[in-house]
Amino acid sequence: MMITLRKAAAAATLSLTLTSTQALAEMQTKTIEYKVGDTTFTGYMAWDDEFEQKRPGVLVVHEWWGHNEFAREQAERLAAAGYTAFALDMYGSGKHADHPDTAQKFMQEATKDMDQVKARFMKAMEILQSHESVDGSRIAAQGYCFGGAVVLNMARMGVDLDGVVSLHGALGSPITAEPGMVKARVQVYTGGADKMVPSEQVATLVKEMQDAQVDLTLVTFPGVLHSFTNPGADKVAEEFGLPIGYDEEAATRSWEGSMRFYEEIFAQ
Repeated sequence: MMITLRKAAAAATLSLTLTSTQALAEMQTKTIEYKVGDTTFTGYMAWDDEFEQKRPGVLVVHEWWGHNEFAREQAERLAAAGYTAFALDMYGSGKHADHPDTAQKFMQEATKDMDQVKARFMKAMEILQSHESVDGSRIAAQGYCFGGAVVLNMARMGVDLDGVVSLHGALGSPITAEPGMVKARVQVYTGGADKMVPSEQVATLVKEMQDAQVDLTLVTFPGVLHSFTNPGADKVAEEFGLPIGYDEEAATRSWEGSMRFYEEIFAQ
């Protein structure tokens, strides 16, 4: 199912065709330690080293497991697509969960205060905006699972983003989008068989975004479980008995849809 709500017609598609010089560009990566208050965090920047003109930046927010290799791989994929990406850290340096109970503890600790969530997100956004390759006025964010909920909440809170993409993220929130508050266009991908994001959450989100007059595109994949973008989901499901699973088609379609979304929003 696809639902699209538009405030205005989409702008002309931004061409991302690489020149012969850009085609020879090499990817650069950098691990960055930074502080929010008294807590140290570890992020990961990825970009290519050819940028005659500054390009858009994309923040990547990790799953509930914490800032890990999967989040870094998504940043590298975005860099290969022509963006500068920063895989941020919402938990704090060294907080990588290997068990669902630990992940749940980390997530609850990080989200106990929405002002804290926003402060951690905004610091990462500031780091991305200040990178030499980035046009700080063109920023988007994409999140996975826990990270999907984070980026949606940042949109609800009026953070100045061009767009947010939620991939198998929780859709319910104590925060409700209000008319005129949301600056970002919103794109959501969810699994039709996701027990962690039931259909009631999907319906509630659609009504919330309609009432707030938000530009929303929502795609559901029939029969697809939670964590469908992560190739490691099947192993975790088997080990801990979790109702999650990788789906190659949904992963591919959601990635391609996200790339088209970025082309549209950054062309405006």
